[in-house]
Amino acid sequence: MTYTHTAADVLDFCHRLSLSNISLLGHSMGGKVAMTFALDPETPTDLLKDLIVSDIAPVRAKASAETVSHIQGMEEIEASNVSSRKEANEILEQYEKDPSVRAFLLTNLIASQPPFKFKVPIDILKEGRPEIESFPYVPGERAWSGHALFVKGSKSKFINRHNKPLIKDFFPESAIEELDAGHWIHAEMPNEFKKLVVDFVKR
Repeated sequence: MTYTHTAADVLDFCHRLSLSNISLLGHSMGGKVAMTFALDPETPTDLLKDLIVSDIAPVRAKASAETVSHIQGMEEIEASNVSSRKEANEILEQYEKDPSVRAFLLTNLIASQPPFKFKVPIDILKEGRPEIESFPYVPGERAWSGHALFVKGSKSKFINRHNKPLIKDFFPESAIEELDAGHWIHAEMPNEFKKLVVDFVKR
């Protein structure tokens, strides 16, 4: 599982549906996929109109303690063979105190029949951490000159003063907006996040 492979999947999806002039939005790992898609030389120039990246920068960086904790919590939920969302939430509460973030993470729980499992393969997430922490391009290698919006959570360190210049290196026409939230901006401030995105694509 690499960002290059996942971006290729997105490109294949666009080709199969004959899409063009699209707006692509991604958060965290999804943001890295979206950036890789924009920078990939295989992506047709007329395919991507707008790029929106939520709280991640185009850098190689260690997974945050928060991300590692979330994976551990999800792993414990599966190992505990829970049979209710209440049980799952109680376990996850040991790893994440914010109820809105827990609620968002638990949207990935398949609760049709016990034992409940997550849609995302937890074991692959754990094994794939080196790839998750990577980014396939280095500054000066590639750039995308289209319109890009980066949304930063003010309480998050994923976009910071050290990597902001790299955003401009890769995406010279980008703008950075900030919302009073942590990493899970769309879960913590959904209306404000939606307004930023809608205003950007409608500009």
